[in-house]
Amino acid sequence: MGAGANSRTVQWWRRTSLMQRLALVTLIPTLVTATLLVAMLAPQQLMTLRGMAQNTADAIATQAASVTAAPLREMQRRELVRIAESISDLPHVARVQIRAADGEILADSLGRSGADNNESLTVVRDVVDSERPGQPVLGSVMVDVSLRDAIAMQQASLRHALVALVISLFVAAIIAWQAARWISAPLRRLVDAVHQLGRGDRHVEVEVTDQTEIGELQRGFNSAAMALFDVQRGMEREIEHATVELARKNAALEAASVAKARFLAAASHDLRQPLYALTLFSSALAEDERDPVRLDRIAHIQECVEALDHLFSELLDLSRLETGAMQIEIAEFPLDHVFQEVSRNFRMIAEQHGLRLIMRATNLWVRSDRTMLSRILNNLVSNALRYTSRGGVLVVARHREDGTVRVDVWDTGSGIAQEHQVRVFDEFYRVESHSNEHDVGRRRGLGLGLATVQRLAELLDTKVELKSKPGRGSVFSFHLPEVPAQHIPVVSGEEASPDVSGMRVLVIDDEPAILSGIRYLLKSWGCEVAVAEDRVQALLAAEEWNVPPDIVISDLRLRDGESGLDVLAALDAHYQIDGNPPFSRLLITGETRSDRLREIMAARIPVLYKPVSPEQLREALMVAWSASRVTTV
Repeated sequence: MGAGANSRTVQWWRRTSLMQRLALVTLIPTLVTATLLVAMLAPQQLMTLRGMAQNTADAIATQAASVTAAPLREMQRRELVRIAESISDLPHVARVQIRAADGEILADSLGRSGADNNESLTVVRDVVDSERPGQPVLGSVMVDVSLRDAIAMQQASLRHALVALVISLFVAAIIAWQAARWISAPLRRLVDAVHQLGRGDRHVEVEVTDQTEIGELQRGFNSAAMALFDVQRGMEREIEHATVELARKNAALEAASVAKARFLAAASHDLRQPLYALTLFSSALAEDERDPVRLDRIAHIQECVEALDHLFSELLDLSRLETGAMQIEIAEFPLDHVFQEVSRNFRMIAEQHGLRLIMRATNLWVRSDRTMLSRILNNLVSNALRYTSRGGVLVVARHREDGTVRVDVWDTGSGIAQEHQVRVFDEFYRVESHSNEHDVGRRRGLGLGLATVQRLAELLDTKVELKSKPGRGSVFSFHLPEVPAQHIPVVSGEEASPDVSGMRVLVIDDEPAILSGIRYLLKSWGCEVAVAEDRVQALLAAEEWNVPPDIVISDLRLRDGESGLDVLAALDAHYQIDGNPPFSRLLITGETRSDRLREIMAARIPVLYKPVSPEQLREALMVAWSASRVTTV
């Protein structure tokens, strides 16, 4: 209870202002002093009044005893009554009784103060015969003295004291309040000045009011405010200079970033053009070749092409990520389908190096972008196989209690030292290691694979984590949102035939080498092929066919700034005049600019990125042809 009251007192004291505190401190001593004076003087006055009444009663009783001695000895009742009445007429006398020695009341007279008196002081005196000493007592006199007047005087005095107390407290309160205002005024001005400093006012100064400690405080505040003003001006100049310098450096960084993105985009487009032609020619050479020596040479050429393709793919992925060209398409799908796709891509490579690639089957479903997830797993598995000489790679998915699926890519490779683990996700950073026999050569990367993986993971709102010990392998992990498993409808009917012979294909590209290579490759597959370098040649080629082509393959960026989308639209308009059904279309490009790629997405046209392998091209042709036949039926 005491602690609670003390806490409330402290809280109340903290809520009061300085002026209130000063007034209260000034007023409390006056209040205590006046209260103590009233408390001490009132009882003292009462005792004094009682003493005076006691003396008066004693004197009256003594005088009455001496006056009544003779009449009492003679038993003069009438005289005794007269004496009693005369004594009762005295001030403050309430009653007078004269008794005989045997107690008989000989005279009894009430005074003016005894009618309604509730409090009195009684004095009894024995009456003795002064003329005959030694004789028995003649009787007694009893005198009652009223205290009413004394009490009335005491109450009046107390009222006067209280009035004086109230007046003194009022005067003291006024004086204390004014004194508090006078004392706290400089401090309040200092507080206002501090608030002005807090609001950022340029220059603040308070008036020095006296030579006391408060004056010293005011002068000290003015000195500190001036110093702070000087520091503020200096800091503003430095900040302004730093802001200008930072803006200059930021502009330089942005320019460098834009230049880097443009360089990567241009390099990935222009360098992929001849690489794509080389891919087509090497594949076409292998189609009809039966000589083992030449096939071996062609295989070496294709290995070099694949190595270049791998390097350019890293550059392309990075440039597309930096330019924001990659768009997320979230869907729900079984994770095992992606595992099977990755297994098909790398199982043969793992077997060529004597390694095991285990993609543990799972029935878990996830919500993510399937293409980006496939790219992440492809890069992680490719990286794991590159740095593993014995054992193999394991890819496994586990259900987590937080509603996510954790995907782990384990390998038994050389591992990554602790000092490299924080940088393996940086661009162009490679851990130099030659402990694995296939770590160098045609599959040697630029150090962009893991950087691309982390960028793709960030787009999917996750993060790839690494745990590794040198000599004991590594594990890369990330999490995906889990969704309930769904029913996959079984598609009835026969699958599309891998044979594309007889397909009518119109190819549009501004690179003659690419046109020559793809025409040679498609003809080796049995396709009927027409080629064009621009819109005019494409329309002329269309005139030579009585029916529309089964599919039109076009580059996105043609000569003189012409777009492949515009050429496709012109062909579409040409064939619609005769009421022919729409033809299938496919874009093949090395473009990475985000505005161009957004045009492709808006047109909803399938797209492949150069260089395109013969397997990818054949698969795209089969899908487009199958779709067109289903639409026709």
